This record gives sequence, C-alpha cells and structure tokens, in this order.
Amino acid sequence: MEYRKIKDEEDHDDVATDVKSLKGKFHTGASSNIAMATLGVGSSERINWKRKGVVTCALTILTSSQAILIVWSKRAGKYEYSVTTANFLVETLKCALSLLALTRIWKNEGVTDDNRLSTTYDEVKVYPIPAALYLFKNLLQYYIFAYVDAPGYQILKNLNIISTGVLYRIILKRKLSEIQWAGFILLCCGCTTAQLNSNSDRVLQTSLPGWIMAIVMALLSGFAGVYTEAIIKKRPSRNINVQNFWLYVFGMAFNAIAIVIQDFDAVANKGFFHGYSFITVLMILNHALSGIAVSMVMKYADNIVKVYSTSVAMLLTAVVSVFLFNFHLSLAFFLGSTVVSVSVYLHSAGKLR
Repeated sequence: MEYRKIKDEEDHDDVATDVKSLKGKFHTGASSNIAMATLGVGSSERINWKRKGVVTCALTILTSSQAILIVWSKRAGKYEYSVTTANFLVETLKCALSLLALTRIWKNEGVTDDNRLSTTYDEVKVYPIPAALYLFKNLLQYYIFAYVDAPGYQILKNLNIISTGVLYRIILKRKLSEIQWAGFILLCCGCTTAQLNSNSDRVLQTSLPGWIMAIVMALLSGFAGVYTEAIIKKRPSRNINVQNFWLYVFGMAFNAIAIVIQDFDAVANKGFFHGYSFITVLMILNHALSGIAVSMVMKYADNIVKVYSTSVAMLLTAVVSVFLFNFHLSLAFFLGSTVVSVSVYLHSAGKLR
C-alpha cells in the first residue's frame, strides 16, 4: 500500500511538471509572437514615417525653386512663350512619369487589380473635376504677377491655408482640434510677418483685381487639393501611379482645349515651342516633379502636410535668395520663421489620434 501511495504521488508530480512545462512553452510562444507582431508594426510605422519625410522634403525643395524659375523664365518682364503650352507639357510629362513607374511595377510585380490601367466609369468620372480646377489655378499663377509684386504674392498665397483647413473639415468630414486651428492661424500670421516690407507704408500694394485673383486661387487650390486627396484615399489599395495617370490625362485634355481657345493663332504661326529657353524647360520639369510629389504627399500623408510644406518652402526661398539675389533678412523674417516653427509643432501635437 505504501508503495502504491508513493507511486501515485510520483505520477501526480510528473503530470504537474508536464502541465507547467506546457504552460511555460505556451506563454513563451505567445510572448514571442506578440514581440514579433510589435516589431513588425514598429518597422512598418518607421517605413511610413520615412516615406512621408522624403516626399515632404522633396515637395518643399521643389516648391522653393518654383517662384525663382517662373521669374527667370520671363524676358523683359513678360512671358515670350505660351503659358498654356507650358502647362500642357507639364501634364504630359507627369503622365509619362506615371506610366514609366507603372511599367516598372508591371515588370517586377506583374499586373494586378490595383495597378492595372483599365478602370470603370464610376472610378474615372471624378478626375475631370480636380483636373479642371488645377488648370485654372495654374494659369492664374502666371497672370497674377501683372497685378501683384513678389512679396504681395507670397502674402496673398497664404490665404489657401485657411481655405484648405475649412474645406478639409467640410469635404473629408475630419474634425480638427482647437490646437490645430490655432496652428493654422499662427502659420498664416508667421508667413505673413516673414514677408512684410518695412520700407513701405502699406502692407500690400495690390489692386482689386489682384485681390480677387488671389482669393480665387486660394479657393481653387484648397478645393482641388482636398478633393484630390479624397479621390486618392477612397481606394487606398489602388496604385498611386494609376490614379495619377488618369488625373493627368484629363489635365492634358483640358490644357489642349485651353491652347485652342487662348493661343491657337500664336502656336499656329510661331510654333509650339516659340520663346522657350533652358530656364523654361527647367521650370516645366520642376512643375511636373512638384505635381508628382504633391500626389505622393496626399497618398502617404495628407493635404495639410502639403500646405505646411509649401509654407515652409516660402521661408526657404527667402534664405536661398540671400545668396542668389542679395536678399536682406529682416527682423520680421526671423520672427515669422519662429512663429512658423511653433505652428508646425502645434499641428503635430494637436493631431487627433
């Protein structure tokens, strides 16, 4: 009896040991799986942040050089080339770059439902709206300089910050925190302060047509940007190059119509590339790459990031102008730069989780 009792106790101890061992293995395996999952999420987030940083920096640099190239493309204070043909070439180049990127993807990954060019009417019917808005906005970008000087243009350009914030709330139905709204206002004030001219009795030497064009540009830019972001993010799995391709196809069509309506006689008599120079070619290339960068920001970040990137680019343009054009950095510029930096921090801190 004693022997059987001792044997039963030993068997019970062995079973308990086996159960503990299995529990230990289970907890170890579960912990390992959780750790691997956490590591995967962290790695994915780092890649996303890196991608956002690259496209935002690229957009900032490209936007900084835009104004300089537009001014350099003038001769004797006017554009000798047709701005409608320049816009058409910008859209054509963006379409070609998107198609080239797609060709590379098809070669490496094959054709899938998310990267094929074939689409449905319901998907493609929304692209003409932002394409038309960008057409008018891009044309106004050239003609507004007939009424507004460079500092005035830089100040009025900040109107799109407010329009973007309001339209972002209305169209995308995304609530912005009070801190973010405060950041918007500070950003507008900071960029405006940085561009103030202390040698003038008036802040802006701008006529009524200049004000009207600036307000229209702000509304067009804000609505087109937010609407495009809504289209791009409506189908997140859709390849960004496919979405860009269809947007730029309609952009080419609308710009071709603008050439026929506005510059048909000039193009027919003098040629499509009349008045073009090396600076004009650089400007077209810059605009094309900027458009690609904007779409990347909308895909992997949001339109508000695009607005901040553009605003910081204005300050960067002033810094570069110090070395290129002997631009004088005033106290207003440093104060404005500080306010812009604070507003960028507020936007990040106030972002709703």
